[in-house]
Amino acid sequence: MNNENINVTAGKYLISPLTKLLENGWYACSVSIRSGTGSGTHDRVLRLTRLFRSKLAAANHATAEGLQWIGERHPCLVGAVPQ
Repeated sequence: MNNENINVTAGKYLISPLTKLLENGWYACSVSIRSGTGSGTHDRVLRLTRLFRSKLAAANHATAEGLQWIGERHPCLVGAVPQ
């Protein structure tokens, strides 16, 4: 997975989208949802099943799913259309 994407901080959470270029030219994505610091850090990684034609669409979807998982909405991603 490639972690060159933009991380989003929402409250006590750090949302990090992860993308991977597959052999067939499509992009897969996952999202890391991290909270806490030091020895109290907790990181949950969700592997998402949709595939995308662009890296940006995959990263936007992963970020939106991470924010939805914690109950937040990001204004830049509301109404974003996956490609």
